[in-house]
Amino acid sequence: MGKNYSLPADHELFPEGTSRCSLTKFSIWMGLVGAVALWGLYAAFRVLAEGLGVTALDDYFGFGLWITFDLAVIALGAGAFFTGLLRYILNIDPLKNIINLTVIIGFICYSGAMLILVLDVGQPIRAWFGYWHANVHSMLTEVIFCITCYLIVLIIEYVPLILEQKQLNKIPVLHHIAHNLHVWMPLFAGIGAFLSTFHQGSLGGMYGVLFGRPYVLRDGFFIWPWTFFLFVISAVGSGPVFTVLIATIMEKMTGKKLVSWEIKTLMGKIAGAMLLVYLVFKFADTYAWAIDVLPRSGLTFDQNFYQTIYGKWLLWSELFLCGVIPCVILLTPKLRNNPVLFYSAAFLDCAGITINRYVFTVQALAMPVLPFDTWETYAPNWAEWGASALVLAYGAIILSLSYRYLPVFPQERSLNATKSN
Repeated sequence: MGKNYSLPADHELFPEGTSRCSLTKFSIWMGLVGAVALWGLYAAFRVLAEGLGVTALDDYFGFGLWITFDLAVIALGAGAFFTGLLRYILNIDPLKNIINLTVIIGFICYSGAMLILVLDVGQPIRAWFGYWHANVHSMLTEVIFCITCYLIVLIIEYVPLILEQKQLNKIPVLHHIAHNLHVWMPLFAGIGAFLSTFHQGSLGGMYGVLFGRPYVLRDGFFIWPWTFFLFVISAVGSGPVFTVLIATIMEKMTGKKLVSWEIKTLMGKIAGAMLLVYLVFKFADTYAWAIDVLPRSGLTFDQNFYQTIYGKWLLWSELFLCGVIPCVILLTPKLRNNPVLFYSAAFLDCAGITINRYVFTVQALAMPVLPFDTWETYAPNWAEWGASALVLAYGAIILSLSYRYLPVFPQERSLNATKSN
């Protein structure tokens, strides 16, 4: 008789020296998230089977919730490449305690964005045309190649964490692969920073060259419109605190400390500094747009806004409520060390970037550009919300499995040992 091998029990798969909730509780949680994912899969199936006609998109709004969602998660996922740059290239050592989480979040955001693009492209069977028949005159060509390549980089950065799972790490060849991949992480961090910088910028640059859309049209620096740089800086100004918010939500759900307060405030300080840089250029850009670009387009400032749905409150909220206020809080030590103010600032920072992506995507299309045009309104329907919910559920599943079985948080053992004592 051969030797009998049995699969390890669930608790034997947990990271070394940690505890997790019961398998029953975990199964209930995964069941709830799975139900949302099934709804999203149904919406995705309907879109793929019947086309974009099942959505609220039309001839006016080729871009809508999906592209807003896509641009927002890509910006908020920038914590991956920026934190990787700071950790591995600039050698800010304390960030080693949160770098794993940033990689996972980056992987979720970018793979989720790719899923959304498969639905939004209209004819998914021809999605490969963007690679094989690339339009070399389009900024979106650079975007599709950079996003794809950076997703590959994120997968390479995620693999060592998977291979460090307690049982897998006992296998010599997997342990060796994980160790050697860690050695090469600075190279991948540099490549990731390069790729992500250019695709973030090209997403913004795409809007800035739309001369038929005065709300987003901008002048340029050499071949790049100002929006190229604004999108990059806004992403690195929000990505780090988005990672902190995810870590905090996980702490509230698990009842454990996963990342120290010092690391959170360090990430907040970094985000605040980048947000300040962004706001300086954003205010300058808005001023130049209002007094120069719009008059040359034959428009006034007021003509770019309409009632409440596309009102000026969105611009003022983005600049002041979700820009200046969180920037002041994150850069002021006394305010930053107040948890309520700190988390509020982090949320407002992320909300401001989301508003920016929304108005660039939807308000720019809603605005009339011809004499016989009128303002159009757009509201996403269930299919668009379902597909977006699918990405959120997918992210929750990846994070849940990673937290339960992978050594994501290096500080978890020491922080909770101190707490229990």
